[in-house]
Amino acid sequence: MNNNVDKAWFVNDRFGMFIHWGLYSLPARHEWVKNREEIPDEKYDIYFRHFDPDLFDPELWAKTAKQAGMRYAVITTKHHEGFCLWDSQYTDYKATNTPAKRDLIREFVDAFRAQGLKIGFYYSLLDWHHPDFTIDSYHPLRNHPEREKLNKTRDMKKYTEYLHNQIRELLTNYGRIDIIWCDFSYPTEYPGRPDGFIGKGRQDWQSEKLIKLIRSLQPHILINNRLDMPDDWDFLTPEQIDVPNDITVDGKSVVWEACHTFSGSWGYHRDESSWKSSCMIIRMLIDIVSKNGNLLLNVGPTARGEFDFRVMERMKDIGDWMKKHSRSIYGCKKAPDGFESPENCRITFNPETNRLYIHIFAWPFRFLRFQGFEDRVEYAQLLNDGSEIPVIKINNPSRLKMTGTGIKEDETKKINCFILPVQKPDVSVPVIEVFLKK
Repeated sequence: MNNNVDKAWFVNDRFGMFIHWGLYSLPARHEWVKNREEIPDEKYDIYFRHFDPDLFDPELWAKTAKQAGMRYAVITTKHHEGFCLWDSQYTDYKATNTPAKRDLIREFVDAFRAQGLKIGFYYSLLDWHHPDFTIDSYHPLRNHPEREKLNKTRDMKKYTEYLHNQIRELLTNYGRIDIIWCDFSYPTEYPGRPDGFIGKGRQDWQSEKLIKLIRSLQPHILINNRLDMPDDWDFLTPEQIDVPNDITVDGKSVVWEACHTFSGSWGYHRDESSWKSSCMIIRMLIDIVSKNGNLLLNVGPTARGEFDFRVMERMKDIGDWMKKHSRSIYGCKKAPDGFESPENCRITFNPETNRLYIHIFAWPFRFLRFQGFEDRVEYAQLLNDGSEIPVIKINNPSRLKMTGTGIKEDETKKINCFILPVQKPDVSVPVIEVFLKK
């Protein structure tokens, strides 16, 4: 874990856009289609010859991200298929040699930077197209009858030099880059690997040397944790999982970012049906921030360069919610110890403003009980419209006790409640903003 890089902007902004875009958008059946269907280069090449994103509008992409409340974006400069979205001098397998005929990364950077969003580059450590990338257990040719013979013609050291050259190129030609998202390591010796598994890790990528190169070119940049370097990274990257609590290392909270998809695929998948609802995504963002994390929400553009209509619908909904509730997200973190979350709620806390935010996942009838900060509340309001939410003490029904003459209230057992309107506000997740006493 690296403590020498300023991560303040990252933990303040909390919400970013992930973009997975490449040749796999043409078959439109998952970004690992080349691996899953074991497609050889000569057949996969048809997608290279027909990649023509004529509807690509990076300004619209950037505005969509900003309106949804996202503060930064990370794009796949190259995914595992090996195809490069920029005009790399180290390969012919790039967007400028397709019908697109342009450096798509340049257009992305210019558009997103113009909207004030920070820039992140994803770069795949794997490369299923490069002739020197040795065939391993994730390679599309893993079951080829002459795999061993093919590997004798491959030189992993040459590929690693190519990898370093391309990252140097990306971090030299596009100005300030805020995040480098290297993906991913899968060491052979990792516990639980099946017999015969062949993987790659830090020795294959020369990770130590690569990190030194990255930091020499852009000293401020944030590096993720997928280079198989246990002690040299800036943030952790749990993927497609519900993180149960704040992530700690050696008992200390660390910076982390959960990456999630709208559906079950990162790349554009025309027939995927397991799409998350807008409300589910908003709740996911809230839950992650309440545990000190960031959300990197993925979009897989179509082969013509557009965001799927389902993405646009959900991005609008997220933006509508963020317009009124973003201050419960930006600059917020897990609540201090002792602040208990009410039932069916999540709490975030802004230490700069000394405000607590109670996100209500299930709207109760009239009263929302709370404890742990009874003496700290100065004022409370609904965040969506700024309307007051009164705070009262009521008798706790669970503390009624039996006497010889019947039921008697235990007057010493009062509980604190927010008095809510009967009708739930017309927002996906209502939020109570609590102004705490100094």
